[in-house]
Amino acid sequence: MARRALKIVSWTSMALASSGFYLYSNKYLDPNDFGAVRIGRAVATTAVISYDYLTSLRSVPYGSEEYVQLKSKVHRRSAERLRELCCANRGTFIKVGQHLGALDYLLPEEYTSTLKVLHSHAPQSSMQEIQQVIREDLGKEIQDLFQSFEDTPLGAASLAQVHKAVLYDGRTVAVKVQHPKVQAQSSKDILLMEVLVGAVKQLFPEFEFMWLVDEAKKNLPLELDFLNEGRNAEKVAEMLKRFGFLKISRQLGKMYSEMIFVNGFVHCDPHPGNVLVRKCPGTGKVEIILLDHGLYQILTDEFRLDYCHLWQALIKADMKGVKKYSQRLGAGELYPLFACMLTARSWDSVNKGIGQAPVTANEDVEIRNNAATYLPEISQLLNRVPRQMLLILKTNDLLRSIETSLSTRASASSFLNMSRCCTRALAAHKREQTCSLLKKTQISLGESLSLWQINLHELFLRMRGSWLGNWVFALLYWLSPTPH
Repeated sequence: MARRALKIVSWTSMALASSGFYLYSNKYLDPNDFGAVRIGRAVATTAVISYDYLTSLRSVPYGSEEYVQLKSKVHRRSAERLRELCCANRGTFIKVGQHLGALDYLLPEEYTSTLKVLHSHAPQSSMQEIQQVIREDLGKEIQDLFQSFEDTPLGAASLAQVHKAVLYDGRTVAVKVQHPKVQAQSSKDILLMEVLVGAVKQLFPEFEFMWLVDEAKKNLPLELDFLNEGRNAEKVAEMLKRFGFLKISRQLGKMYSEMIFVNGFVHCDPHPGNVLVRKCPGTGKVEIILLDHGLYQILTDEFRLDYCHLWQALIKADMKGVKKYSQRLGAGELYPLFACMLTARSWDSVNKGIGQAPVTANEDVEIRNNAATYLPEISQLLNRVPRQMLLILKTNDLLRSIETSLSTRASASSFLNMSRCCTRALAAHKREQTCSLLKKTQISLGESLSLWQINLHELFLRMRGSWLGNWVFALLYWLSPTPH
């Protein structure tokens, strides 16, 4: 028996050694590709993070200044561990990490600032791997398809990378190639995340992040389907063809308002890696180019119209309307928190009217602090609202991040653009609901009047902000009779 055991151990050792040598010498294989390694790494990271939260805060009085400072350190350590896990496991993990890093006003700042780097630090596939993918998918070698194909990618993301190439008919094209192991690993990764999130919820009942797994489960197959991405790109190009400003930076919010409120077909991944800024060679104007059409959200008419009503109520500071339409969208008694999450403004600013004053530095700090304070309530709310809302919230935060970097966040013009789109969308719906030509005419006249009022208000704001406008207003004030 001992001899047999020794023989088994000897053969096992030889097999492991041979396998290890083969893996080490084979440049096409990576230990990260094996399930046991990825699972072990994810389980270990989850266990360490959970243990840190359970033990580090136990001996400190809840709510004290020391507790707040210590919790911030635990948040930071945990976020760094999570980032390391995403970078090591790559693929789906990086995609989910990017999603979390985009939720600036929904998660603690320690997490979002740490995970943001995943937008610009995605791994690259080797040229041998790219050749293998093209050979398997298209049945031909690169030289059979392209006159030239640059080895160095123009950019790499969590799921794919893009190469510049020239077709044999002379056209220059961008070739998007999926990382070779992502497709096979994605379903297993999502199942693993589902198990781990469920396990953490057993330890921390207030931890409500199954919505994130559900979204990844639904959206990742769509993002991996490049034919779907092509159809989305064609659809949005047709949908927005009447806008000559598709690339102008100040109109980014107008473009998204059109997608959300009017068309209900929304590009939901405008993170910094998918938005390029350049100067137009012909005019010298600054342009923003929207990339990556893999992830779109189709809004139902009921959701879209309720969302229109809600934003009109938020812009007008109609608190009854804010409560009514927030609750119709699933917020329940947490509607004040929901309004703050949507607008990234304090409840006080929501009550006064979000278009009345821009965000101040103090208000921004208050919002970020509240994200950490109300994390259990935020998680509960995200589990409660319609699934369509989750991608809209993500998109809102990504757009705010871009607007902040361009110093155009929360300008009055952005709210006016939203108001225009809401007015048009609601009027179009009303016209569809009636067969009476008279009522349709009345609705159209009402729509035109509302849009005219918005244009007049915008003109007033522009004049007030200009040198000439200030001079005119001062002259009018000087000429007006002084009351005695």
